[in-house]
Amino acid sequence: MGGEWRQVAFGDCAVLVRETVSPSDVGDNTPYVGLEHIGEGSLSLLGHGVASDVTSTKARFQRGDILFGKLRPYFRKVVRAPFDGVCSTDIWVVRPSDNIEAGFLFYLMASQEFVDFATRGSEGTKMPRAKWEFVSRIDKLIPPLPEQRAIAHILGTLDDKIDLLRRMNQTLEQMARALFKSWFVDFEPVRAKMEGRWKRGQSLPGLPAHLYDLFPDRLMPSELGEIPEGWEVGTLGDVAENPRRSIQPHEINSSMPYIALEHMPKRCIALSEWGGADGLESNKFEFKRGELLFGKLRPYFHKVGVAPVDGVCSTDIVVVRPRKSAWFGFVLGHVSSTAFVDYTNAGSTGTKMPRTSWRDMARYQFALPAEPVAQAFTELTIPSIDRIIAGIHESRTLAALRDALLPKLISGELRVKDAERFLAEAPV
Repeated sequence: MGGEWRQVAFGDCAVLVRETVSPSDVGDNTPYVGLEHIGEGSLSLLGHGVASDVTSTKARFQRGDILFGKLRPYFRKVVRAPFDGVCSTDIWVVRPSDNIEAGFLFYLMASQEFVDFATRGSEGTKMPRAKWEFVSRIDKLIPPLPEQRAIAHILGTLDDKIDLLRRMNQTLEQMARALFKSWFVDFEPVRAKMEGRWKRGQSLPGLPAHLYDLFPDRLMPSELGEIPEGWEVGTLGDVAENPRRSIQPHEINSSMPYIALEHMPKRCIALSEWGGADGLESNKFEFKRGELLFGKLRPYFHKVGVAPVDGVCSTDIVVVRPRKSAWFGFVLGHVSSTAFVDYTNAGSTGTKMPRTSWRDMARYQFALPAEPVAQAFTELTIPSIDRIIAGIHESRTLAALRDALLPKLISGELRVKDAERFLAEAPV
């Protein structure tokens, strides 16, 4: 380290922003970040709400601020804000002091050493909260500003790649949702034929020419309103099932992936978060890669996605499997739709902890096409789903590499040039 690093109290490196505001005093569409929106250990923002969703006093933050979850800090919920907004008061809003690079401070606070220190100084048994006065006293070796910037750049490059994959997944999801809505909600292929906009041998966006004969050219009345001629009114239970594979704690391999509701972002096909099954104390459900997971507790949170791995999940998650592979895309489209979430929410039982059930989910009605139509849709969407899942695994590989380099770089154990050389040779 050449004597250039200096030992500094953390409280001299960072400033805790204590500005609070009532949600009613900011615009209804002002972004709101709660602990549920920050990935556990992933250093990523899973989504956000809006100020109109909440009522109690919140903390105000600016783009670039560090958001650190002080409630149960061992969850390592740390992220840099990508926009201005408000957040839960169980989140610290932190800015760097003079001569401290914001990116370096972020990775310092995201390090396991800092998280462990914050955890040791927490107060409370069931709901431990980190104390700023305690973490302010921790001494850290801080490099000169140019080296701080270099360290932040190396680690940030990996996070930029992770963010690019996340945005690519979002684009793929949006495309799949748009195609589903076109085919099975708006019946655009049928309307295009009715209006003469789609002719035999012609391809339109989302309507390849070879699928022309799969769709009728008329709509007919039904109890759901107008639906394509030849289609029926069906239910989710007609094309999907709930494989209840209950498993007891002593039967669970501790290395198995475990998905709980907190790992599931709102309305997201790409389930990129999961923990380990070590220490689970109650029975769970097994799921297989490619099956659909739907959060039945408070279904209005719209937690649904495709399982990217085999694993076990909370019993507050319903595992949904198409009865035939041909129906995969069709089932995914409906189960992840706003209309389906509204339906399950309306039929939920319980006041404080409303839950839906597979029995009610299976009764959900929709226009049911012939199987070849569903097969064609699945064939069009499966490549996108496969790319999404591949992107999830690539992101986790990058995150593991970042987490391996992070403590070595911010402690000075690994030189910047050595890290740059390693990354240049690494297959990432």
